[in-house]
Amino acid sequence: MADHRTRTPDEVRITATGHPTHTHDFHQLLYAPLGRITVTTPDGEHALSSPVALWLPAGTPHSARFDPESLVLAEPFDPVAHPLPFARATAVRLDGDAHRRLLARTRGDGEEDGRAGLFAALTRTGTGHAARLPLPHPTGEATRAVAGALLRRPDDPRTATEWAESLYVSSTSLRRAFRTETGLAFSEWRTRARLNHSLDLLTRGQQVGTVAARVGFTSANGYIMAFRRHFGRTPGAWTREHTGRSAR
Repeated sequence: MADHRTRTPDEVRITATGHPTHTHDFHQLLYAPLGRITVTTPDGEHALSSPVALWLPAGTPHSARFDPESLVLAEPFDPVAHPLPFARATAVRLDGDAHRRLLARTRGDGEEDGRAGLFAALTRTGTGHAARLPLPHPTGEATRAVAGALLRRPDDPRTATEWAESLYVSSTSLRRAFRTETGLAFSEWRTRARLNHSLDLLTRGQQVGTVAARVGFTSANGYIMAFRRHFGRTPGAWTREHTGRSAR
């Protein structure tokens, strides 16, 4: 559902499942402390779930889809009073303080939290390393073993079936355990682990093709597509934004 503080001329078109493309004359932070939302901008799709939020600079065309039972918070800021350090839609990872401030406002006990203080708390959150994809850690013995190995060697090509065979469990049980314990399918968990690891390699200036191979993608195109689907931009664009270098 949409938070009541979303101030927009298109408010009448916001429904429980999302809203069509529109723009605002103010900066906006979108955050889903519960559930998941997908925001589409000219840069691509941004999948948001806690603790990742999205800054939308004033004038950015965007639409949104809300998953059932999602809680969507939208905080507007005057672009004159609050200059935003991002020129385009940018995903950020909210720290505990920013998360608590936003939730306090939904309860009505954060009204005295000045806009300047709230803006400072929300913009000090980081991008790049801090904006990694959420990656819940599994709790079961078999799933922990697989997750630990993939975090050490994200390029390990073994399928869920091959992992299950090596651990003497059924592939169905392993897949079910991953989804139950992390909320993610095995393939999605592995993709996120690979993409998060790739951020470190991009920061070190490695080329996109080299990064793709080192984190386990069979082609550079497959890596670029996965990166854009999850981060809303290509690896090259991400590198230019966060390091000032161009990834070839």
